[in-house]
Parts: sequence; structure tokens; C-alpha cells
Amino acid sequence: MTPREMRNGPLAEALLLLPAKMTSAPAEVLVLAIGLQESRFEHRRQLTGSPPKPVGPAKSFWQAEQGGGMVTGLLRYRDANIRDLAVGLCAVRGVVPSAAAVWNAIEHDDVLAAGLARLLLYTDPSKLPALGDVDGAWQLYLRTWRPGAHERGTAEKRAELRAKWGRNYVAAMEEVSV
Repeated sequence: MTPREMRNGPLAEALLLLPAKMTSAPAEVLVLAIGLQESRFEHRRQLTGSPPKPVGPAKSFWQAEQGGGMVTGLLRYRDANIRDLAVGLCAVRGVVPSAAAVWNAIEHDDVLAAGLARLLLYTDPSKLPALGDVDGAWQLYLRTWRPGAHERGTAEKRAELRAKWGRNYVAAMEEVSV
């Protein structure tokens, strides 16, 4: 799936299911950039092993783990409003709001996955970075997704991931500015 197809399809549909205050160009850029960073909108299941096979613990284009923030975290979130929005997304998409059911559903339900990705960004207490604030967006991504490759990576690996983020963020910006 291309970023344009994601933006005009599942992401647009997901944003209609969330409060209007969650819809903005910076939010769209971030959701697209994170999807590009995590999977390039090509892999619905985390690739692991050598050669890589789609059997890892993360699912969806945003690579959410069952016990992570985008699934269990949102379903058990301390703020009832956030939790209710996550459960509401599940209800609209016909998914039981349990960690296992949501984790299995997001592998193929891009609307649910995109909505949960946006909702996870909303849980961060900081405002969304302004358009063009690549470093602010990177810091928000690190805080909310906590990518293992970065947390456990060498300095060289972290630099590679940051450079990749820059390219993905620019690609997402170009898509949203179209």
C-alpha cells in the first residue's frame, strides 16, 4: 500500500471515527511517517529471523505488539476517555475489545490499526510537533512507540534509524501537502 492509499483510505476512515480535535495535518504526517518507519506499508507482521519471515510479535503496518501501548495500553489506559475511544473503535470495527482480539484484528484491519495509532499519539502529554519539526516528531515517535531496535541498538544503528526517520517524515510531509 502506498502512503497516498493509506492516507485517502484507512487513515481517512479512522480519523472520521475519532474526535475532530485528533484530525490535523501534523497528526496525519506522524501516523504516515510511523507506518513508513515500521513497515513501509508492506509488512503486516514483524519480520524476524534469517532469512526474515513474517512471524514476529508485532502486527499491523504500525507493528504493534499485543502487550504494547497500541493494544493493551490503550484498552487499559488510565484516562477513561482514551480507553473509551479505543473500545469505541473496536465496536465500530466489530472487534471484541480484548488484547488478543485487537492484536489479531489489526493485522488485517487497517482502519482499526490507523485509529489506534493516532490514539496512541494522543496519549502523549506534549502537543504534536509542528509540521516540519522532524526532530520533535522523532522524539514523539520514540516516546510513544519505544522501538526496540532503537532502545537496544548500537550508536550506529540508532543513527541509521534516525536517518531513516528523516526520509520517512519527508515522504509523509510530501503526501500530506499534496
